[in-house]
Amino acid sequence: MRRFFVSPEDVGEETIVIDDREDIRHMKKVLRLSKGDEIDISDSTEWEYRTKIILLDDEKAEARILDKQRFTAEPKVRVTLFQGIPKQGKMETIVQKSVELGVAAIVPVFMARTVVTDKGNFEKKIQRWQKVADEAVKQCRRGVIPQVSRPMKLREMIDKLEDFDMVLFPYENERGITIKDVLRGDRAEECGNCEAAKNSDAAENIAVIIGPEGGFSDQEAKEIVAAGGISLSLGKTVLRTETAGMAAIAMIMYEKEL
Repeated sequence: MRRFFVSPEDVGEETIVIDDREDIRHMKKVLRLSKGDEIDISDSTEWEYRTKIILLDDEKAEARILDKQRFTAEPKVRVTLFQGIPKQGKMETIVQKSVELGVAAIVPVFMARTVVTDKGNFEKKIQRWQKVADEAVKQCRRGVIPQVSRPMKLREMIDKLEDFDMVLFPYENERGITIKDVLRGDRAEECGNCEAAKNSDAAENIAVIIGPEGGFSDQEAKEIVAAGGISLSLGKTVLRTETAGMAAIAMIMYEKEL
């Protein structure tokens, strides 16, 4: 069943109003919905509803609430992906698959070895990536749409790392500590930031930092670790930038959610 998203203020005692023009067009022209059809609606914060359409015109849709439940498909752990901006269309794949895996937010980051430059049209790219996230959420039936933030530079990203319970830093030069060691609290004394590793069970707000195609510079790696990042390995092979984030998120969800 198709899912639509509204703001909490659009939800009434018995009915919900959808007035997004793109959603209305999609309901009428693509899905061929009409009065009497049932749809799922999320309030984007906590609740999801099974509803029946009682009004559908060119301006809005109104649906009667049949059932109300708390989100069932949202992870308890909140993972923010700080992604070194890749070349060409790789970011769309990263956004789509990361959203399907349960990421809470995606932040594109300009790093030393980022090939892409901001020529003044980056806002259009963010809008496109956000649309990809929107579509992925509807497909996998999550209750909240992860936000793709405006791009930032590494220094700005580092300033935000203190907001997280744990900062995971998959690094191609790390040969000792694995992500399994960190997530399970094993070998915590050997980690660069052992206090965060010791409290891994309680970590609910986790940052994952992934470099661009060329990886991290030595200076960037030092700054990230100094800011609390835990240097770790995702395995014996070196993963592409479009694979590394997805692999890390999947491993976190396996350990924390399943």
